[in-house]
Amino acid sequence: MSIQDQFAQAQADSKNLPERPDNMTLLKIYALFKQGSSGDANGERPGMTDFVARAKFDAWAELKGTSQEAAMQQYIDLIEDLKNAG
Repeated sequence: MSIQDQFAQAQADSKNLPERPDNMTLLKIYALFKQGSSGDANGERPGMTDFVARAKFDAWAELKGTSQEAAMQQYIDLIEDLKNAG
């Protein structure tokens, strides 16, 4: 199974986790997904009044320079850990 196939499977699995992850883990999931699917963060950083979008953007921006394949693998590993924690 290719890394893209595993990434797609992990994305599907993320919707059926045994329990909802905490906010920091959700940010990490989001950031790894964005880095794995889109590469480095781009666009403008959301304004200070949009706390959620700003936090998501910052989490994604922290992964700058991480290859898409490495981010995919980290995403897959994180989702697997969360699936098995339940």
